Formats: sequence, structure tokens, C-alpha cells
Amino acid sequence: RMREYSRILANNIAARPEMQGKLSQDYANMIYLTSPLHDIGKVGIPDCVLLKPARLDDSEFTVMKTHTILGGETLAAAEAQFPEVEYLHMAKNIAMYHHERYDGKGYPEGRSGLDIPLCARIVGVADVYDALVSKRVYKNAYSHDIAKSMIIEGKGTQFDPMVVEAFLACEADILSVWERLQDNCNNNISFNKRMCA
Repeated sequence: RMREYSRILANNIAARPEMQGKLSQDYANMIYLTSPLHDIGKVGIPDCVLLKPARLDDSEFTVMKTHTILGGETLAAAEAQFPEVEYLHMAKNIAMYHHERYDGKGYPEGRSGLDIPLCARIVGVADVYDALVSKRVYKNAYSHDIAKSMIIEGKGTQFDPMVVEAFLACEADILSVWERLQDNCNNNISFNKRMCA
């Protein structure tokens, strides 16, 4: 689901006049291919944290946040072996930085604004939306309207305003994906992915 959301957002952003010549023609397809690796670092998180059916305490959340570093370092090692493969560079940036915040209050590095790679800013919105509208063992799914209002509320703080604008411009397409895939969204809770905003 979130790879579909990511591609929709990337297509909208790539078509903006101010982005002409700044993104490759296959940028949206590349983000579609790489965004599923955003949480690859969770393979290194202990099951007692990853699968906990309740809110994480502070120490558990500190452990959970390391999934960004683990994922980024894993993909950086692959990138070092194959430096010409653009796919690995984008995947590394997404895994490492998709929990950074536009206002600099995210993790793992506290990057802000345009210092966060665009692919990570896009996937950050797609990932949060997907987490909000999905049922987890520790929460019920929120409606699209509630999730949308939370994304709007995060504009300029948690999220890049340009990406939020793309989300609003593409709302019908995003809602269509959610409606088409919501059975998977609400029934596939075995992985127990957490939204660590």
C-alpha cells in the first residue's frame, strides 16, 4: 500500500514546474521499487519490542528507533559493493531518514527541511498515512478523514509542506488505493508495524 502512496506523491511532485529538471524521469518508479525497504532494519529489533501488543515505554522506543540506523547501514553496505546502483542509494536514504521530521525533531540524526532526502520526506508521509489507516494489535484503524487531518496538522512540523500539498492534490487517488487494498490493510497485522512518529 505505502509503495502505491509513495509513487502517487512522487508523480505529483515530479510534475510540478519548480521540480522540472531536478528529478529523473523514473524517480516515481524508483520510489515505488525502493519504499518497501523502509523498515528493513526492523529485522534487527528484538521480538519483545517489535511484537509488543501495547504502547512502547521510553527504553523500548529508543530500541525501536534504531531500526532506521540498522536499515540505513545494511543498505549502505550493499551500496558500497555496488556504488553504481541508484536503487540502493535511494533505498538507503529512505530506510535511514523516513522518520526525520521537517522541523528537525525526528530521528536518527535530527535532520530538518531540505536536508532530509526528498524520497524520505515522501515515504515519511506515505508511511504515516498507511500506519494511521491500518489496524494494528495495539490500535484500531483510523478513518481516512482522521488520518488526513493528522497529516494536515503535521504540515511544516512533522511533514514537508510540499509533500502534504501533493497528498491533498492526490487525495482521490490515495483513497482509491486504500479502498482497493483495505482488506489487506486491516487483516494483515502479523508484522505489527509501528508508527513511530
